[in-house]
Order: sequence, then structure tokens, then C-alpha cells
Amino acid sequence: MHSMWFLRRGFTSASVIMGLCVLQVASASSLGADSSPHAFIAFASAPDKVLDGSAVLLRYQCSGPCQLGVRVLATTLQETDLVIFRRKWLVRAPWGNGTHRVPLRFPPSTLYRPGLHNREVLEMVNVTLQAWVDHKDVHPGVVTVSKQLQITPLWARPIKPPTECPSWPSKLMWQINTSRLSRCRRETAEMDLLEFPFASTGEGFGVVRRVRPVMDGDLERLRRRAVSNPRAAFSMWIYLTQWCQVKQCAIFHHLNSERVYESPLIQLTDTGDIIIQAHLTDGVDEAFRLNRALPLWTWIRLDFFIQGAKVQLAMAWGGRISVSSYRFHRNLYLDDTDGHFVIGGTRYVRGIHGYFGPFKYYRFGAKKIHNDLSPKGLPLGLSEFHTQCKELQNITNTYQQEVTASHFLSPINKDVCTGFFVKTWSQFSRKTCMRTWSWEWQTKHYIFLNFLRTKEELILKAGNLSLRNLRSDLFEEGVEAMFTEGLVGIRMTEKSRALLHTASCFGNHKASLLLATLHLSGLGHSLDRQKGLIYSLTGALGDDRFALMHAGYKHTQGLDGFPKDFDMSYGYYSNVGQQSLIDMGKKDQSKQYTPEHIYLWRREDLAQREVARTDLMEFLRYQASRGDMESQKQLGAMLYWGQNGLSKDRASGVQWLEQSALQMKDPAAMYDYSILLMKGQGVKRNYTKAVDLLKKAAEMGSINALNGLGWYHGIILNDHKSAVKYFEQAAFNGSEDGMFNLGIYHLSGTFPGQPQRNETAAFLLFLNASELGHAGGSVEAAHYLSTGGLQGVSQAAERAVRMLKKVCERNGHLGFMIREALVAYLQGSWNEAFVKYVFAAETGLGLAQSNVAHLCEELSLGDDCQWRYQNYSILNYDPHPSALLKMGDFLLDSWSRQQDSLSDLVRVVSLYSRAALLGSPQGMFNLFMLVQRGHSLPSSAQDFFNVSSHEELHVVMEKILTRCVDGAGVEGEEAVAPCALALLRVQMGRALRSMSQSAPLQALVWAGFLSLCVVIVTAPLRMCLEQRRRGGLVVTQRARTSSGSQDDININTEQNGIVGEAPYIPAGRPRISVQNEEHWLSRTGDLALTLGGVCLCAFWTALLYHLF
Repeated sequence: MHSMWFLRRGFTSASVIMGLCVLQVASASSLGADSSPHAFIAFASAPDKVLDGSAVLLRYQCSGPCQLGVRVLATTLQETDLVIFRRKWLVRAPWGNGTHRVPLRFPPSTLYRPGLHNREVLEMVNVTLQAWVDHKDVHPGVVTVSKQLQITPLWARPIKPPTECPSWPSKLMWQINTSRLSRCRRETAEMDLLEFPFASTGEGFGVVRRVRPVMDGDLERLRRRAVSNPRAAFSMWIYLTQWCQVKQCAIFHHLNSERVYESPLIQLTDTGDIIIQAHLTDGVDEAFRLNRALPLWTWIRLDFFIQGAKVQLAMAWGGRISVSSYRFHRNLYLDDTDGHFVIGGTRYVRGIHGYFGPFKYYRFGAKKIHNDLSPKGLPLGLSEFHTQCKELQNITNTYQQEVTASHFLSPINKDVCTGFFVKTWSQFSRKTCMRTWSWEWQTKHYIFLNFLRTKEELILKAGNLSLRNLRSDLFEEGVEAMFTEGLVGIRMTEKSRALLHTASCFGNHKASLLLATLHLSGLGHSLDRQKGLIYSLTGALGDDRFALMHAGYKHTQGLDGFPKDFDMSYGYYSNVGQQSLIDMGKKDQSKQYTPEHIYLWRREDLAQREVARTDLMEFLRYQASRGDMESQKQLGAMLYWGQNGLSKDRASGVQWLEQSALQMKDPAAMYDYSILLMKGQGVKRNYTKAVDLLKKAAEMGSINALNGLGWYHGIILNDHKSAVKYFEQAAFNGSEDGMFNLGIYHLSGTFPGQPQRNETAAFLLFLNASELGHAGGSVEAAHYLSTGGLQGVSQAAERAVRMLKKVCERNGHLGFMIREALVAYLQGSWNEAFVKYVFAAETGLGLAQSNVAHLCEELSLGDDCQWRYQNYSILNYDPHPSALLKMGDFLLDSWSRQQDSLSDLVRVVSLYSRAALLGSPQGMFNLFMLVQRGHSLPSSAQDFFNVSSHEELHVVMEKILTRCVDGAGVEGEEAVAPCALALLRVQMGRALRSMSQSAPLQALVWAGFLSLCVVIVTAPLRMCLEQRRRGGLVVTQRARTSSGSQDDININTEQNGIVGEAPYIPAGRPRISVQNEEHWLSRTGDLALTLGGVCLCAFWTALLYHLF
């Protein structure tokens, strides 16, 4: 053991690359970079701390009309830059200058502790006083000046004095509710920094932990006094799979707010030794080294005690205990609230390769440490897994050696022998082998031995098996053994489990992820959460992208035994985020594709993809061959990047992109081709031609071309002044690339005219770029949010995780997996599609989760499989509305059958509301149905539909349906039809209710009703009279006919000498009477019909008036 000295300052990143990423940033003037040469503002006097009633005196100068302002920004543990005071005023006189006094008034929440008269408080961690002057017309720009104000701790704030005596009921309610208020949990000196194993890949990624001040005033004063004379203890479990691949790697370290190493810093060396470094009270850093190599492949407990200047390290493993002590020349300086602790690595130092187990921190020291290896069974299960893997690797090496040396007898090589389960007893007994293959050994590994026997011919030809090919073959055979021909569903057989387990041991961590999924979900196998967690952590340790995303996603949601811990989730996602940035630079590789967002249950998406792959492709080829520039550009992009289901064809893609660019008409095409020329991707590198194209594209208005010119001047010509000029122009016009590249200049301290690093400006640029979707900006901004180490930036691990999750889901390898799954599905290989979609679904990708749920239903894998992934999809930050609707329908159906729990109904309303907020017409219609039954809307839905709880039911329903009809949303125009019909019914009901309350309209309705009655009565009478009239005419005609006949008879009688008279019939009178009655009824009916029509017209006019 001897002393050593180490650098205290954290290492900067190995390299900062100003690449052509894609982002947008705010104007430089918003950051105070573009200031007016004739503007000036400064504090003549300003308070030093947050004090109500204090005043700030400003000195200023303006060259024209300007606006001055003062504001106070507070940063809490949850929010950044919260405005707690603001004043603005105008100076209209030209060349105005002078002083201005501004009294500061702060809200009670920032001045007093909680109490009866002060219910809400702000626990501030940083307060900034800012003043600015802004020229509106003459010299656009903002000049700012700021000052940090001291904060009074929450426990030291006074109680707010009462402004008036509370009423007796208020005082009584306060006393009653005081007992119901949640109390602060009892503070303890023992803190669990880590309770669940964390897989460390040996890179610069770890778990960040911040420690807050003690709420109790006495304990906080004790802690502050102990900063220069600390009494503390740390206890941690670690599992090493290898020593450091570099000179030193971190086990645990403390970074202060300036990102400088504080006490303690515990490191591992490349020989297994431990180095401990401390920062002392005199400002000196001192370190010592323990020359005791830590063992591999076993759990080790490290207990580190600090007592003033003396430290002690106890190491225990396998029943052995080693204790070492060291005394520094001064007391250690330990302020645990300054900065943050890191378990593992950061961007400044690498971490160990292995696992971290339970980690405890004793703030005020401990005489005895209680830190058992937990959770129960999991750490020991990890150790057992790696022991089995070493045994399998030894078996493989020995088997290959003995096959190559021809010491065993086998069907392939008669001079080679194998064990009992490979050959018969007689064959086994004939030869003497170099190694004794025990009965227990053969029984345990007979499946793997049979697999190796099939590879003997390959071993004899090549001499040994390629580990990459071996694990790939193991994985493929293991997956194939899961699906039995003729049987539906997944079945985890002994063969598939053994082969996949061996593939996992040999480094195929897709096998690790698949085994983890099967054990955690119970698909084709009994549920075994512990084994699932073992395989999950094993895959993460192997640095596999999907396994890391899987672990990060589980920690984000707290699923399947993973604790909900955003700091641990960030440790995994930050790794994949860095890998994704590297992958994006190689996106032209054959196994990287942009993820296609196609849902299997949406037949129109599948049909559209097929059309784009065939008909659209032929159309584009035809148009491109005729010289159509847009077709050439689109066809080139599709072929180069492999879009719309096409395979990548870089050569053909570059040819079409070149033809479209050289027409010099489309700046976007010119930019795309110039980037290929600069990078030499698919075409010979040609900077001269590329720059010419970029300049012409920039002249035609291409913002990306400005960014490309900046990259060329900064990287190729090393002309940073010109590069920044181009980047600023691009950023000002909304280029996310320009914003990101400016942030890199500020971060690296190479910004022209500003030799110092400006991390605040860099962070703001990265943050703006990330909001526009820039991957690099998201990764950089998430780093600052995860630690909260930048002044004025609160720790927001959840926000950092959300940003990185979006970046990881754009990874080209994930896109390739989704593409392979979709192709397998379209080809009818649904089992293969299911496995590949499961890989993507376990990373947290909502698209894949919805498709897995669909395949679970199609393959009849059970309701548990379907609802597991359907439920996962709705837990994402951006779920698809269909998943929300399906889960809502499922819960509503369950509730309607049982109706024993209102919680399910509340979840139904919440799910439908979330779908409605995403623009789903079906979700809005379902909400309408629930509201119609008397259920209330959540506050988010009320804001979305612009309704309140005090409005009448029909008003709420009408607003919901109106919003539904106004936009078809994501489900298409057909989904609006139910809303439109329901809206018509609701509006008709409202109009009728309104009309029923008007006396003139009531009279109009009654008049119309009476007219209708008259029409109904007169119509049958008119028909009867019409029939009678027709009957009279017939009688008259018959009478006339009879009269004529009688005359003839009389004539004949006279002629025959017979004289007589015919009878007289007055036929005209009945006919005249019938005609008069019919005429009267006709007039009455026509009058009633006219009156009814008028009333009906007036009624519909009034109805339409009330409708609209």
C-alpha cells in the first residue's frame, strides 16, 4: 500500500464531433449573444438574498426606444426557471439613460414555511435576479445582466403572520385535516443508493444519485458541521467479470456541482487493485492504492468507513475478510449535497465490467453495517449462471480439441469416441478417452453434446468452431424447437431451453432477451420471474442494444419485478443512446433501416405499403427515366435507404440522386447529393463539387446547405469563424443541425471570441435541438437533466429518459428487426414474425407491442399474452389510440359483467379520454356514451372539450360530439359517422326543448296539429262524397237510358194503338246536392292543408334557427 496522486478534474469527452446531425435552435439573441453596441444595463445596487421589500437599482443606457425589465427566476427540484417576480417598462426618449429603482415583492410561498396561513411553499435550490434592455426597432438584440441570490432554507423560514383572524369553521377544518395530512417520513442516516442489481458494461454509464439536505433543522446543522470532519460509511456489493480494460475504472465516485471529483473516489485498476482518492479540507487531493487483487466471478462486499482523516476499507468474499486502513494528512471534505454520487461510470471515467448489488450510505457513520445480498436469490442466480457458462465454454473447447486430435469414435470419424448419450454402451467402452465424461456430466449436457456432434465435420474441416457461427446456430435451432409443426402456440421444450441458454452463454443476447421474455411472461413456460431477471441482466451486461433498452424500459415502468427507478433506467438508455448516434453515422449499412410504422391490424397500411413497393415503384421508374426531377429524387432516396419495403441498392440510389441534383433546380436534392460527395458514401469523395452544390443550394434557400457549409469550414478547413457564421444562419432559420453544432462549439470552448466553455449556452442549444427531434441534442441535453449539475437546471431523470427513449426507438437495428418481422408476416411465417416482434416489443416500442398483441390473438396464444402487450402499449408515453380503445373496451366489458369495482370504470373513462386527446373519433364517441349515462369527465378531457363540471349534460355531450365531427383524427373519415348522427339527435332534442318553452311556438305547433287533424278528417269525407257523386252519375245515366227506352215503348205503343204515360224521375236534384257538399269539403281541406303547410314551414324554420 502506497500513496499516489491523481488528477482531480474530471476527464473531458474523448472527442467531440461536430457532425451533420439534424436540429433547430433559438436565435442567438435570446442567449444574449447578439447585443446592441449602444445598449448598457447594470446593477447599481442589488440585494444578496431573497428578501421581500428589498429593491434593486438599475443603471441603463438606450440609443433609442427600448424596453427594460427585471425578473427573478427560481429553480426547484421539479421545475426550472420558474418566474416569481417580473416588471417591465418602456423608455421612449432617444439616447435615454439613467437609473431606475425597482422594489422586489416575492410570493409568500418563497418566504415562509408551511402553515395554516401558508398552505403552498416552494422549496427552491437556486434563485437568479435578471435585468435586461431590449431595443425594439433600432438595434435588435437583448442585453442582460444577472446575479445569484442566497436562499433561506425551508426549515429556517419564519411562519407567515396572520393578516386576519380565521373564522371558526376554517380553524376547525384545519385542526381536523391536520391529522390527515401526510407526514414527512422519519429521516434516517441510512440510505439505500441501490437495492436492485445494475449491469455495468465497463463503459462510461452508471447510476446517478443525488442526496438532499436533511429536513430536520438540528440534523441539518449537524450535517453541515460534519462536512469538514465527516463520519460516514459506504457499503457496496460488486461482481466482477473482468478487470479494467483501461488503466483505471470507477466503482464509485462523487462529483461536485463544478463536476470535479470530491470525496470519495473508489477505482479499480487493470490488475484488480483498488485505488481510493479523497479531497481534503486544505484543498489537496490525496490517494492510496491497495495491492490486493479482487477476485473475478464472485460477489465481493466492500465496506468503506470515513472518520475525519482516517479511512478503512473492509473487503469480504467467499468467507475471506481483508481490512486495510489509511490516514490522510488532513480531514476529508465531504459535502454529500454538493453535486451527486455515481455508481459506475460517467462520461469522464469508465465503470467496471460486472454487476453492482445492494449499496448503502450511512450519512453519520455506523458502528456496524447491515447489508445483505438481495433481492433474495437473484445475485446468487447471476453467479450460478456465469459458472454454468464457463463450464459450457470449457466443454466446447475440450470437445473441439479431442475431435481434432481424433481421440473419440463417432459416426463421422471412426477414431473419435463420444459419451454414452452420443453412442451406445459398446462403442463407449471400446476406446480410452483423454477426458473422463462422467455420467452426471453427460446427463446434464446431453442436448448440447448432441448439437456438437452435428458440428464434428465442420470442426474437422476448420479446426475449430467460430464462436459467432456457433451461437447463431444455437439460437436458430432453439427458436425452431419452440414451435412444433401442427401445433398452435409456443412451447418451451427442454431442447429449446438448453440451446437458447447455451447461446446466451456464448454471447447471443437475443437468446437472453427471448428467455427473459418467456420466463417473465409465462409464454410456453411456467412463470419464473427470477430466471427472467437473470437473463435480462445478462443481456444488458453483454451490451446488447435490445437487452439494454429492455432493462431501461422495465425500470421506467416498474414492470416484471424491476423497481421503478429513472436513474437506473437512464444508466441503460444513455448507453443505447450513444450506440444509436454511432449507428446513425452508419445507417447506409445493409442491416439498418428506418423503422416502418405499420400496424398489422390496419389492413389499409399493409395495402398501401404493397402499392408503394410495386405500383409506385414502377411509376417512379417511368417518370424518372423521362427526366422528372422529383421522381428521380424520391426514387433515389427509396433505393439508397431501403424505404417502402425495398431492399437497399446504394449504387442505383446514388445514380438517381445525382441525376436529380445535377438539374440544379431542387436545393434539397442538391444538398442530399453533396453530403454523399463529402462523406464518400456510395460515390467517390469530391469536396470541390460538393461545396459548389452546397453554395448554390444555399443561394436557393436551403437551410441544410448552410449547415453543410459550416461543417465543411469547421472540419475540413479548420475555419471556425466561418463555420460558426454558417451555423448561426442555419440555427436562426430553424436548423436543428445548426443549433447542435453551435452547442458543440460552446461545450468545447472553441466558440470564436469566447475561449471559455459555456455549458449553459450549450445546454439551451441542445435542448432546443432535441425538441425538434435531433438525436445528438437529445443525448447531450439528457445528460445535464439526469444529473442536475448545471447551475439553474434541476435534476429531471424522467424527462431525460423520455428523450433518450425516443432516440433509441429510431435505431436502425431496431428498424431492421421490425422490417424482418413484417416481411415474415407478409410471407405467412407468423411464428418467425412473432419472435421478431417480441424482441422489438420488449424494448418498449409501442408499435411492436400492438403488433405482438395482434399476433397473440391470431395465433391463439391466450388472453394473457394479448392483454400483457396491449397493456404495455398503453403504458408508453405515446400510445396508439386503438390500444387505448381496446383496453377500455376490455375493462368496460369486465365491469359490465361484475360491477363490483368502480376503479375499473374510472380506468375506462381515463383510457377513452386519452384516446380522445389523441384525436380518436371513436374515443370521443365512447366518452359521449359514458357521459350520457351520467359519468363525469376527467379534468384533462374537460380542458380538451372546453367544458366544465357545472354545465348541463346536453351541453357537454354536444361539445364532445362537435369536437369529434370537426376532425376525423387518426381513424379516418368513416369513424365520424356515429358522432354526426348522435350530434344531430342531441341538437334536435335541444332545439325541441327550446321551442317547447316559447308560447308563440307552442301556438304554432297546436295550429299545425289542428290543421293536420282537419286534413285527416276531411280527406276520408271527400273520398266518400266522391264515391257518392260517382254513384249519382251512374243512376242519372241509367235514368236517362230508361227514359229513352220508355219513349220508344210509348211510341211503339201508340203505333200499336195502346196509349199510356211513363213515370217521372227527378234525377238532377241529388247530383246538385253532392256536388255542393264536395265543393265545401274541398275548400275546407285545401284551407286546412295550406294552413298546415304554413305552420309546418314555420315550425321547421324555427327548428333550424334553434339548431344553428
